Amino acid sequence: MPISATGTSHAKIILIGEHSVVYHQPAIALPLPAVKTTVTITERSGNQQWLISRYFSGNRSDAPIQLNGINHLLDVLLARFNQQQAGFTLEIRSQLPAERGMGSSAATAVATIRALYAYLKVPLTHEQLLSDADISEHIIHGNPSGLDVATASASAPVWFVTGETPKSLPFHLGGYMVIADSGIYGQTGSAVASVGKILKRHPRRAKKLIAELGRLTKDAKDALGHNAIQKLGTILDAAQVQLKALGVSHPTLDKLIQIAKTNGALGAKLTGGGMGGCMICLVEDIHVAQRVKQALSDAGATATWVQPLLSEELADETDNVTR
Repeated sequence: MPISATGTSHAKIILIGEHSVVYHQPAIALPLPAVKTTVTITERSGNQQWLISRYFSGNRSDAPIQLNGINHLLDVLLARFNQQQAGFTLEIRSQLPAERGMGSSAATAVATIRALYAYLKVPLTHEQLLSDADISEHIIHGNPSGLDVATASASAPVWFVTGETPKSLPFHLGGYMVIADSGIYGQTGSAVASVGKILKRHPRRAKKLIAELGRLTKDAKDALGHNAIQKLGTILDAAQVQLKALGVSHPTLDKLIQIAKTNGALGAKLTGGGMGGCMICLVEDIHVAQRVKQALSDAGATATWVQPLLSEELADETDNVTR
């Protein structure tokens, strides 16, 4: 039997703080174990190195630009361990949609690193994992904040302030998060630029909106730590009001948010850069989660996921409704 090893990772969402985090306010990101990326490396005869992914299947030397980050990461790691001539097939299976603010590239990097270290039987520390993942993230994003990698490798919410080391947050919250993909590519660069223009044209108003998002993020941190699910729902609704006022929502997101609220969500908002991408909503129990999930799908969401928030027992209970 050929030697084989597997590495896994997961999606992330920005719970709250997108855009205001650019202006030194905090943000909170949540890991989404229900939305997985799995990388499997299997020994291959000879020294051919093959990649299998949704973008491409074949010799990795022929891979398209979408795989430049992973290819560069493999080049660095194989050279580090003197395995440049090793023959293998690396297969990437990802449930994460690309360009939706869910950390697709970071999740792929984390899963690839875990798989390769396991394949080569090399111990891997968490610090080394984060450092190695930045290799591909710099190729893909230029100057990544580190938030995506930190959350793709985390099991608890991450508190993030630009320029500071991401921190794990105490987390005691029941309920479920429902995530829906609008089917529209997120436009993070355009959204960030748009907020910048508003800040120049209407500095007083924009600074007030940004400061309010920062205050809401701090309130959300408290709600996460004290199982205040109703309070957190109200906070998410309030954050959406600020984000819409900053011009980073989208009519499709607004429609999905309203449908979630109509079907019992405690709070709902866009997540990530906005102008497309995904929305999230908080619900109290699995029955409401299923109803909201179905309503969002019926309204045109191209994919939906349910993430239990409190415990592994809840995760086991909802394995059949996570996608």
